[in-house]
This record gives sequence, C-alpha cells and structure tokens, in this order.
Amino acid sequence: MSTSDETLRRLIVELRLLEGTANTLQSRLNLVNAMLTELNYAKLTLDGLEKEDDDASLFVPIGGGSYIRAKLESTEKIIVGMGAGISVEKSLSEAKETVGNRVAQLEKTRGTLQQQFTQVAQKMEEDQTKLQELSQKLRDSERKRNVQKT
Repeated sequence: MSTSDETLRRLIVELRLLEGTANTLQSRLNLVNAMLTELNYAKLTLDGLEKEDDDASLFVPIGGGSYIRAKLESTEKIIVGMGAGISVEKSLSEAKETVGNRVAQLEKTRGTLQQQFTQVAQKMEEDQTKLQELSQKLRDSERKRNVQKT
C-alpha cells in the first residue's frame, strides 16, 4: 500500500471522527439553547411578577400553547428548580438571582461549545480539502499509468 493510500484512509477515518464530534457538539448546543430559552422565559416571568399585585389575574401555561386563568396569591416565595429534580423555595429576588446566574453559566457553556464546534468545522474543512487534493493526485497518477501501459 502506498503512502498516498495510507494518507487517504487516515483522512477518511479522521473525517468520520470529526463528523461524529461535530454532531455531538451540535446536539449539546441545541440542548443548551433550549435550556436558555426556558430560563429566559422564567426570567421574564419573574420580572413581570415583580410588577403584579397580590390577587392579580394571570394566564398560566399548561403546555401545547394552552393556558388556564389563575389568581396570584403571593410573590413572596417562588419555587425554583435547581436541577436533578430538586426545587427550592426562595424569595422573588433570590429566585431572579438564581435564574440569572444559571443563564450566565449556560451562556458561557454555549460560547465554549460554539468555539469547539467552529474548531472542529475548520479541521473538517481542511481535511476535506486535503482529501480532494489527494484523490485528484491519485486519479492523475492512475491515468498516467494507464496511458504508459498502452
């Protein structure tokens, strides 16, 4: 097996690994973006609750674009999800701070994932260019050999 053939095989394997890595990073980015959307929605809701009086009438989402009408009993205590199925009761200001901290942390995570994805995409592009150049070189040398045989 020639060095060119070995290089071609190595590039193909590396490209497959990079594609898998890119898919994994994209899935993680999608998950982080979904979590950020949800947390930003919670942040906006907490900001809105701050302006509401006790006994205010609200629409509460129940899923699928459906809502029920409810009365706001109190904004003194908010139940905040902490992750892993654990929720904690906090004051409105503490809840806003907790959600804000989680948003900031997820934005950092998203930035890191995007940077990694960009690096993988650049490496894939470089390898694809090398693969095309090498494939063309091998085709050209094969044509030369066929011409010389005749």
